Amino acid sequence: MKLVLFDIDGTILTSDGAAIRAVNRAFFNIYGIEHAVDGIEAAGRTDPAIVGDMFTRNLGREHEAHELERLFEEYVKELEADLSGSDGLMIFPGIPELLSELSVRDDIVLGIATGNIEPGARLKLAHSGLNSYFPFGGFGSDSPRREGLIRIAIERGQSYLPPGVEYEEVIVVGDTHHDIIGGRAAGARVVAVATGTNSMSELREHDPEHLFADFSNVRSVLEVF
Repeated sequence: MKLVLFDIDGTILTSDGAAIRAVNRAFFNIYGIEHAVDGIEAAGRTDPAIVGDMFTRNLGREHEAHELERLFEEYVKELEADLSGSDGLMIFPGIPELLSELSVRDDIVLGIATGNIEPGARLKLAHSGLNSYFPFGGFGSDSPRREGLIRIAIERGQSYLPPGVEYEEVIVVGDTHHDIIGGRAAGARVVAVATGTNSMSELREHDPEHLFADFSNVRSVLEVF
């Protein structure tokens, strides 16, 4: 059996900046500071890491645990409002057919490995109609480190196998160098796709096992799984 873990933003879909708008509004609602996340690197990073930078840059300090919880609660409310009131969410070419094909194979289990906190990830997947493909995953709410959340996804995936059986292979599918580095550190093979912020040449520098410009040629993509 193979465990295939998909990233969300830049890999499966784009929400046209919904998360950025939502976290900016959430931070403003609580701390009265506008555009708090603007200029902070977000692609491929986890939500807790991004929020940590927001606090140090805008407030000059680290956050308390209760502040992180409150900010994420506000963020999820704002994200739901943004996704419900906008038609900017777009699924990338080939993704629906790719997931449909992989989900019916008896040698593959699908999961998520994303820097999004789980409630935010589930909102994006629900609004894209893809939530049902991913019964479990590793999320930014599990670990601030990409390698850590991938390892947690692998642990959760074990419940889909008979006792004592382990996956013969783990495959991480992502669009940034963080996915490649984190996936490899967790012992996974990496399928990279240049539908996010990293170009083909930037991804190639990190030597993923497989690299695609996009997944529009589904037959070709399926051959690597």
